[in-house]
Amino acid sequence: MARRRTIIWSALAILAALIIAALLFARSMRPQLELGTGYAARVACACRYIGNRPLAQCYKDFEPGMEQIRLSENPAEKSVTASVPLLASRTARFDPLLGCQAEPFRGKAYEIKR
Repeated sequence: MARRRTIIWSALAILAALIIAALLFARSMRPQLELGTGYAARVACACRYIGNRPLAQCYKDFEPGMEQIRLSENPAEKSVTASVPLLASRTARFDPLLGCQAEPFRGKAYEIKR
């Protein structure tokens, strides 16, 4: 019984450490995720509202490594939102004169470390 309890506590400690590591990794990747979702929103907006292609075809225009980004559209506002669930989301809107423009970034400003 004591051995089983030790195994359970060890497994819970390992699981907690993995969750903490995943959260720290996601936090460190946030600036790249914000950049990637902003780029994806503009590309998908142009694909959808300038190229008149279905949103499902716009994934073909993405660069390698952007597989986690999900797209959704709002036809009434002529906008496309790109997101990585629970981590980052950006929207681009189509304007007949200016084309697709990303909405202003409202998140935390990131400092580039050299």
